[in-house]
Amino acid sequence: MSEEPRKGQRPLKHSKSGKSLTQSLWLNNNVLNELKGFNHVISLLLQHPENLAWIDLSFNDLTSIDPVLTTLFNLSVLYLHGNSIQRLGEVNKLAILPRLRSLTLHGNPMEEEKGYRQYVLCTLPRITTFDFSGVTKADRTAAEVWKRMNIKPKKVRIKQDAL
Repeated sequence: MSEEPRKGQRPLKHSKSGKSLTQSLWLNNNVLNELKGFNHVISLLLQHPENLAWIDLSFNDLTSIDPVLTTLFNLSVLYLHGNSIQRLGEVNKLAILPRLRSLTLHGNPMEEEKGYRQYVLCTLPRITTFDFSGVTKADRTAAEVWKRMNIKPKKVRIKQDAL
């Protein structure tokens, strides 16, 4: 809270209460390793934190996708590239975000996992840009094929009592 924001291209507008009138938050190139207290901080900084649409957390030291990000239902752009996120399964947390359209994850150790791009596209079918590349019909087809070959469907159990 005591840090002065870097100057951007345009001057930042503020409300009468002194809070920022913005829908984006750029916290890139820091040494953040967790997002503890994130909701509290954005409520102190932003006039309308519920309208947050773009968060840049690139080039930090995050090792996971913090669940706090899944509470931001207007989030459409999320940059997480250049962090230390290991597990590809972390992406599952983002599936709840209805407006997420652009995501970056390259430069994280998870990128080395086999089927990285296909897994993300299967898990987040609404995104249109991934790692700064547009998602094509061919990408979607490849992701569906990969999903059929690699992700086992959940077995449906029929209760004996119902028969």
